[in-house]
Amino acid sequence: MSEKFMMDRRLFLGGALALGGCGSFPGLGPPANVYELSPKSSFRSDLPVVSWQLIVEEPSASGGLDSPRIALKPNPYELRYFADSRWSARAPVMVQTLLVESFENTKRIVAVGKETLGLRSDYTLKTDLREFQAEYVGDENIPTIRVGMRAMLVRQPRQDIVANASFERTERAGDGSFPSVLAAFDASLDRVLRGIVEWTLTSVPPERPGRRPSQQG
Repeated sequence: MSEKFMMDRRLFLGGALALGGCGSFPGLGPPANVYELSPKSSFRSDLPVVSWQLIVEEPSASGGLDSPRIALKPNPYELRYFADSRWSARAPVMVQTLLVESFENTKRIVAVGKETLGLRSDYTLKTDLREFQAEYVGDENIPTIRVGMRAMLVRQPRQDIVANASFERTERAGDGSFPSVLAAFDASLDRVLRGIVEWTLTSVPPERPGRRPSQQG
């Protein structure tokens, strides 16, 4: 195999890492392994039951993270990807789905869904996926997973921003194996999902807000 296709030894991870953009030719090699993470299923017991409805928009993300590829950083200035492995959907879409499922798992909200469902919401949750990668800093074999999101709760129909907050968690993988990396991704995202869900349900009154007709200009 030519040097062009050799993996960076610093990022060697059980044969699973390769330089971003240096994949095999189309149609050659085995198909990529597909992975997905899990929604949050346990929450604090004192969460209120809310009567309002919520739309969870697809998170925005930078070009490097708006991808089904599983991102890694060998240093603060580079973004690369695990070879032969990908998420079950683009990272923002996967996170959106897990957020919706996490809200449903609370059993504290009357209705929640994606914007594509046409739900007439009282609030919209807008998020920005800012960090979603394995970072190989200080230890060339065992990464730390970083998940960071910015959240903004918007009251409809007037588009009033009623709350905003940032959520970030890190989790060091147990070892350099790819299953350990995935477990650390799941643990980091789990904490962020819980933070966003509990923050959303407690940031505004549980009663459905009154709707006023839009002003005609």
